[in-house]
Amino acid sequence: MKVKLDEDLPLQIAVELRARLHDVQTVWEEGLSGHADLDIWEGAQREDRVLITQDLDFSDARKFVPGTHHGIVLIRLRSPNAGVWAGHARTDQTGRETPGGINLNGRSRRL
Repeated sequence: MKVKLDEDLPLQIAVELRARLHDVQTVWEEGLSGHADLDIWEGAQREDRVLITQDLDFSDARKFVPGTHHGIVLIRLRSPNAGVWAGHARTDQTGRETPGGINLNGRSRRL
């Protein structure tokens, strides 16, 4: 999967997704930190990437009509530090390994 990771998320997420062989670009690595949401959005769409973000501005379905773009994954981390993400990326709520998946709000999802 081709992904653009927004600047509001830990870089550890990119590391975890790349370890699962996803094609990940980050706003930080591209030098786009601080750029307007529209710049980030247009870049993701131009590159055929799903945008992963915590930015609630991207939750407006009137502005980002489902089915008209490559996708938005809006996540809300309880604690947006890398250590917490790394734990969620590897195990489900019972502590079992979830290869290729992540645990969001106690529900495992495969990426």
